[in-house]
Amino acid sequence: MGRRRFSTLEVVLILMFILMTIAAVALIVLYVTDPGKNNQSTNTFKPECPNIPLAERVDCYPDAGASKQQCEARGCCWSPLDERNVPWCFFSTNHGYTVESVDQSNPNALKATLRRMPSPSLFGADIEELALYAEMQTPKRLHFKIYDPQRQRFEVPHEHIRGLNAQPSSPISDTMEITHKPFGITVRRSENKKVLFDTTMAPLVFADQYLQISAKLPSHNIYGLGEHVHQNFRHDTNWRTWPIFSRDAFPNGGTHNLYGHYPFFLCLEDESGKSFGVFLLNSNAMEVTLQPAPAATYRTIGGVLDFYIVFGDTPEQVVQEFLELIGRPVIPAYWSLGFQLSRWDYGSLSEVKKTVERNRAVQIPYDAQYTDIDYMEDKKDFTYDKVKFAELPQFADYLHAKGQRYILILDPAIATSKRVGNTAYEAYDTGTAKNAWIFEADGKTPLLGEVWPGETVFPDYTSEACIDWWVDEYEKFSREIKHDALWIDMNEVANFKKGSVKGCADNNLNYPPYTPRVLDGVMYSKTLCMDAKQGWGTHYDVHSLYGYSMVLASEKALQRVFGENRTLMLTRSSFPGVGKYSGHWLGDNAANWNDIKWAIPGMLEFSLFGIPYIGADICGFFDDCSEELCRRWMQVGAFYPFARNHNAQGYKPQDPAWYGPESTLVKSSKHYLNIRYTLLPYLYTLFYKAHTTGETVVRPMLHEFYSDSATWKVDRQFLWGKSLLITPVLDPGTDTVRAYVPDAVWYDYETMERVPLRKQFVDMHIPGDKLGLHIRGGAVLPTQQPAVTTQYSRTNPMGLIVALDDNSHATGELFWDDGDTRETVKNGKYIHYQFDVFYGMLSLTATHTGYTDPNNLQFNDVTILGVQLAPANAIITHVATGNTTALPYANIQYDSAKKVLILRGLNMTLGESYTIQWNQVAAEFQRIDCHPEEGADETKCKARGCTWAPATIEKVPWCFYPDDYGYIYSNLVETEQGITLDLSRNIKHRSIDRAGSPDIDNLRVQVFYHTSDMLQFKIWDPTTERYEVPVPLNVTSTPETDESKRMYEVKVTNNPFGIQVFRKSTGTKIWDSSLPGFTFSDMFIQVSTRLSSDYVYGFGETEHPTYRHSLNYHTWGMFAKDQPPGYKMNCYGVHPFYMGLENTADAHGVLLLNSNAMDVTFLPTPAITYRTLGGILDFYMVLGPTPEMVVQEYTALIGRPVLPAYWSLGFQLCRYGYANDTEIKDLYADMKAAQIPYDVQYADIDYMERQLDFVLDSQFQGLPALVDTMRAEGMRFIFILDPAISGNETQPYPAFTNGVAQDVFIKWPQNISDEIVWGKVWPDFPNVTVNENLDWDTQVELYRSYAAFPDFFRTSTYQWWLKEIRDFYAKVKFDGIWIDMNEPASFVHGTVGGTCLGDQLLEFPPYMPPLESKHMGLKHKTLCMNSEQILPNGKRVRHYDVHNLYGWSHTEPTYNALKDVTKKRGIVVTRSTYPSSGKWAGHWLGDNFASWDQLYKSIIGMMEFSLFGIPYTGADICGFFNPSEYELCLRWMQLGAFYPYSRNHNGKGNPRQDPVAWNSTFATISRDVMNIRYTLLPYLYTLMYEAHAKGSTVVRPLLHEFVTDRDTWGIHNQFLWGPALLISPALDKGATSVYGYVPRDRWYDYYTTRDVGVRAQWVNMPTPIHHINLHIRGGYILPWQTPELNTKLSRKNPLGLIVALSDTNTAKGSFFWDDGEGIDTAQQNEYLFTNFAVQSNTLTNNVIQNGGKAEDRLFIGVVRIWGAGSVLITQATFTDASSTQTSLTPKHNVDTQELIIDVTALNKYVNENFSISWK
Repeated sequence: MGRRRFSTLEVVLILMFILMTIAAVALIVLYVTDPGKNNQSTNTFKPECPNIPLAERVDCYPDAGASKQQCEARGCCWSPLDERNVPWCFFSTNHGYTVESVDQSNPNALKATLRRMPSPSLFGADIEELALYAEMQTPKRLHFKIYDPQRQRFEVPHEHIRGLNAQPSSPISDTMEITHKPFGITVRRSENKKVLFDTTMAPLVFADQYLQISAKLPSHNIYGLGEHVHQNFRHDTNWRTWPIFSRDAFPNGGTHNLYGHYPFFLCLEDESGKSFGVFLLNSNAMEVTLQPAPAATYRTIGGVLDFYIVFGDTPEQVVQEFLELIGRPVIPAYWSLGFQLSRWDYGSLSEVKKTVERNRAVQIPYDAQYTDIDYMEDKKDFTYDKVKFAELPQFADYLHAKGQRYILILDPAIATSKRVGNTAYEAYDTGTAKNAWIFEADGKTPLLGEVWPGETVFPDYTSEACIDWWVDEYEKFSREIKHDALWIDMNEVANFKKGSVKGCADNNLNYPPYTPRVLDGVMYSKTLCMDAKQGWGTHYDVHSLYGYSMVLASEKALQRVFGENRTLMLTRSSFPGVGKYSGHWLGDNAANWNDIKWAIPGMLEFSLFGIPYIGADICGFFDDCSEELCRRWMQVGAFYPFARNHNAQGYKPQDPAWYGPESTLVKSSKHYLNIRYTLLPYLYTLFYKAHTTGETVVRPMLHEFYSDSATWKVDRQFLWGKSLLITPVLDPGTDTVRAYVPDAVWYDYETMERVPLRKQFVDMHIPGDKLGLHIRGGAVLPTQQPAVTTQYSRTNPMGLIVALDDNSHATGELFWDDGDTRETVKNGKYIHYQFDVFYGMLSLTATHTGYTDPNNLQFNDVTILGVQLAPANAIITHVATGNTTALPYANIQYDSAKKVLILRGLNMTLGESYTIQWNQVAAEFQRIDCHPEEGADETKCKARGCTWAPATIEKVPWCFYPDDYGYIYSNLVETEQGITLDLSRNIKHRSIDRAGSPDIDNLRVQVFYHTSDMLQFKIWDPTTERYEVPVPLNVTSTPETDESKRMYEVKVTNNPFGIQVFRKSTGTKIWDSSLPGFTFSDMFIQVSTRLSSDYVYGFGETEHPTYRHSLNYHTWGMFAKDQPPGYKMNCYGVHPFYMGLENTADAHGVLLLNSNAMDVTFLPTPAITYRTLGGILDFYMVLGPTPEMVVQEYTALIGRPVLPAYWSLGFQLCRYGYANDTEIKDLYADMKAAQIPYDVQYADIDYMERQLDFVLDSQFQGLPALVDTMRAEGMRFIFILDPAISGNETQPYPAFTNGVAQDVFIKWPQNISDEIVWGKVWPDFPNVTVNENLDWDTQVELYRSYAAFPDFFRTSTYQWWLKEIRDFYAKVKFDGIWIDMNEPASFVHGTVGGTCLGDQLLEFPPYMPPLESKHMGLKHKTLCMNSEQILPNGKRVRHYDVHNLYGWSHTEPTYNALKDVTKKRGIVVTRSTYPSSGKWAGHWLGDNFASWDQLYKSIIGMMEFSLFGIPYTGADICGFFNPSEYELCLRWMQLGAFYPYSRNHNGKGNPRQDPVAWNSTFATISRDVMNIRYTLLPYLYTLMYEAHAKGSTVVRPLLHEFVTDRDTWGIHNQFLWGPALLISPALDKGATSVYGYVPRDRWYDYYTTRDVGVRAQWVNMPTPIHHINLHIRGGYILPWQTPELNTKLSRKNPLGLIVALSDTNTAKGSFFWDDGEGIDTAQQNEYLFTNFAVQSNTLTNNVIQNGGKAEDRLFIGVVRIWGAGSVLITQATFTDASSTQTSLTPKHNVDTQELIIDVTALNKYVNENFSISWK
């Protein structure tokens, strides 16, 4: 069938219909776009005008001519005032948009549709429907964009931003919320919910050519926006409007727009330093109004509203985040940091050379010479004047011959005229052929304007054709004129005609409905018509991108020409991101005192904008410059990053030499340029930091001292980095500057003296030839000897300037490469150093050595500022070889007046690591106390043969040993196994007369090289047997004879004798006892040693207020005593062990195996003095090198900790003062009813009849049955047993009678008496009624029976104790034993009656350590020191020697008896401990007090016992003595839930404090936190196994995991469980937040499962009363189980896993499981041990040991994977050991990024290998 044809009539009708349709559409369009038609009529629109504060009014009539009628026509509010700044016409509250729909399916993003509210239009063409898209791109960056969803509008094609990938890690709801009607955005800081950016203050306006949005800000501290001349860095918010639109204009101090386009500002919120930045990615002409609300209003006339808000904890962090967005800056070529000379119109090349020569002649440091457009032929690009500049092709070689560089200029505008001689101008012709130009509105005709060469065209650098043309022309020209770098100018783009030679058409691009307040008020003034066409769009949209696009094109040209050479680009016009490739100067300034001032805010702003290579034309571009002004400008300009002296045509020369070779200007200029060149390594390193991290180079003072509000307005001073403060003179005729000295230590650079002032304004005297220049304490600045160019200076020796801070610390860095090659950082071709100074040691650590400098550079000199006293020596250690060199004394220069130390001739090769140790110790600090007893005076001192000299420093001893007091060695024999030598006392000095304790003149020393990481040195009397500690240690029988394997080197010094131990890997001297005062007498032994640093931990048991010891002459006594914790009071145990942390972050440990009463004194030297009252000196040292390895090595020596029963990790309750067993029964019922997990109940001594061991009281006869009932339900019971046994019983008491029969009790020495040494403790006399109202001593005298003390050293005592415990177990069952009072404690002093038999020197020795109640002697509250004990080998010893071992000797028999009678592992908890007690028992921190200080000190105590090898430890929760408080007890329950030994225990007479004794809220909070503990018990148990098997810590100080982070070295208010659980408790009354440290790793909030998004930062952690802060470390897997009421029930539940992914999506963990109570399960391999690992979205279970019992097997349960990402995971697969796969359905929360995979239903055992994968 053929096709139907239309008739003629039909065709005519169809055509008519089409024409009518077109007309109708046109009318509709006209109607819609008519501002009077498309909005609700003003006759019906009623503006809502509430009483808005004046400061918050937003201008509704920003254009000129506002009146009441015109205002109301816009639907706005009219309220005239007597002030014109405040808008009279302002927006009503019913303008704007409403939210029609919201899509938040992705928790990290938000989408919304907006609809315009009916209201009159401001400028017409309002867009009715808008779209909002917002996303958290990173934890620190929010992006939101408002745009037209129906029509594509112009958006900036940013080269860097468009290549970024979002990495969301937190839900957007934490940061941003929207208001629906009218629409508004509120941006909050996620951590504290502070409002930062709130657009709800005014309506959104979004028309085709007018976009407006306002935001209220949190403070007036606003910085940025540009480019303008801001006369102050901090903005004035009093209704100031700043136009932003690139413009060729003079920077003369007006508010007009200048060369660049920067819609970015930074806002400092408050003194916390928290700040944020706001960036509007929009290149259209705009203006920003700042008003007093404070608020900012943006008005832009095109594009979209594309905002980025970046968050920082400091202003510096905000800049870093902004630069991550737009692109971090390039590292400039090293030579470009040198001084540079330029001028417009030298007139001829000969004049240029004359300038060069006169500045060379006066030896001005000077690296680069410019030529401006006068070098060109008729100012045409790519040409040169062959008459006046005939030799220009050879000019670069002329400069190169003297190490200088040549830079030339190119402008964008290309002349249309012919060249000289009417020859072709190839650049123009080629560009025309390639269509390289910007076109008129027709898109075809090149737009013509006029610039320097006359009529010109303008390259369109947004066109690929133009870019190719530009690159080709530049390459051709570079072959003709050799040069080193490129300067591009006039690229705003500048045009001397308004728009074009033809003018501009009358349309809405050239004359938009609203014109921002740009200079001249005409858009095309001094530039192109806005309707001109470019590759990226109309010039209207891309005008401000002209300079940016020229930079991108020029970068390609430079890469073509210079290849791998870095070169330099300098641009006048810029846009955010330009700094990635180019530097910038501040434009065509003038020679006046205003412009020298305003240059500093300009540089500071470009630091914010990401262009750190910045400076102003030194001495001014326009006008003649006076000598004074130029001199002052040369001084400050020497510290511009871009330091160029440049002036204009027709003015006098102003290069330094022109002022005369002897002028003050020349001398001053040379001086400060030489300082600049000296510091170029520091400046270059700052640029490296800018390139790699985004740090600023020129830095505002407020960036470093933000907590000091005085710095917020400082803009006449500036910093280089954080460490160099520049204070210039900026006013004529003055030598005084009102300057601010921030809150730090500062040193005058020139005098090197410390400034005595800080944190105040000062009138700084700065003579005409000087500049204020100060180095901040804490800085290490790399330097190099200067020269006239960098080519020469780079061959000179390097050095360091060290400025010590208040703590004598300093840090710094050095980046070094060849200075010229591109991408050295990316390619690793560089050297990087980290410099650290800690207490007299400088570490030069080469962290990267990918480059070898051809000049064989060395660090030759180090200058240290702030050294208080002259050093004795300086030692250089070459780390790689361990070789040490003593610096010749002639090379050590010390200025005692200025406190400056200079070390010369160091010859340390660049690229290698060194340490320099100088004995910076004050002479007074080197004193070793010769009279540690009280009451020293000159007579007593000199009677000892010591030196008396009053000290000027507090606490320094006035009586001290002579330098050579001590011993001299002889007969030294060194073998592969160690060293032996003999000592003789230096008889030059008299023996100090301590009555009854004569000095021993001859000693023997032996050093044992036991292993590669452990050595021993022992000093004893070879002629007389002395007591040695009978504690067996695990020492290998095969010494380490291979010197290359030993981590240490031992040296011996003489006169005085000393042992020195060096760590070979670093050269650090970790022990040096070559100090005076070594004394070895019968009852007084003293030795001192220097420490490797100020960081010392350990020694106990004493309450310490900090974990890290203070070395300010603190003395700590050690003698086991029944003494509740208190400051400087010796407590229950003795642990003469410390860990030293070296300045290199290596660690070592030292044990003095001596059990006599002793003390240690810390000295600021740093040093330590040991004093002990007997025995010998027997030191063991372990070398780590990590803190955790120190503990592992130490416990390998003393014995690994016991593995506690699983149930003993449950919560425990105890009270001294239960009246009867019914109270315990009721408590148990109440705890069950409250559903609080709880495993162990105790009975204190009140269960005993009259406190007799092994005898039940009549009120507790029902206790055996109650215990049986509780144990049947999974509970466990622990009884207390004290060692003291009553001897006054009238009824049979087998414990005593059997003990007497077996001779187990401590007696007097046989030569004195065969009687028991009687004491008194808790047991009462029989048949007495105790009156507790009497004073304590009277009660003891009247009611306490005589008590005998078992000697647990004896084998017979072991058997007696076992039998008594076995008999007691037959009466009442128990699961663990608590042994107390075993210091041993007695309520009388020495013995009943107080008179000790025998030698009274034992009770009151010649030297008495500073012990509690020391005036009462050593017998105070214990036995007589002359009591006799018998070791297992039959040797008789004095209690004087073994007192501190009593608890230790008590513990092993108790643990063995427990295992014997229960046939289970159980647990023993002991009060008194000594090294190796942890092999058998745990420990609680004693009878503490219910006080807040005891709460935080419990963490310190636990961390110390972690060092001591007793991980099963904790404090009495809620306190033992005194009534507890509700809040205190609740916070203690939270903290105590994370004690390894978690027991709530209080004393007699105090109210109950168990969790059910308060109220239901308390019980609920306690239950919740205990449920967390029980959830994590599998992890805790695994840690306990690791401690048992490897010696690892359980409660772990942060420094053990993050030892390279010095911030962790002093932290004791937070702690870790193992490596992966961070606990940050509230420890202060009323606290609702915790200021805690988040170490340098990925961390997840335990409760929310979210990545916290911060690391290596101190943060405020919200901590309401019900909360304890818990964080899981990324990269770790923690096993867990669902909690139950006790562990018997919870152990049956499936095993879950928390998988916390690292940054690389990996994780690892392990799991130990046995029956929970079997004896020696680990030794007999009766356990399961498995390793978990995650890699590539697959979790694997690798079983290592599968020896557990079948009945103890666990199923794998729920696996919770944290950090799984925001891309929805929908599939999971379980693969068992047989490779059988099972599909699972995961639950993925893309908001929190937690992925949950439940494997429970598969019934798969953990003891079988498996894997779980997901996608």
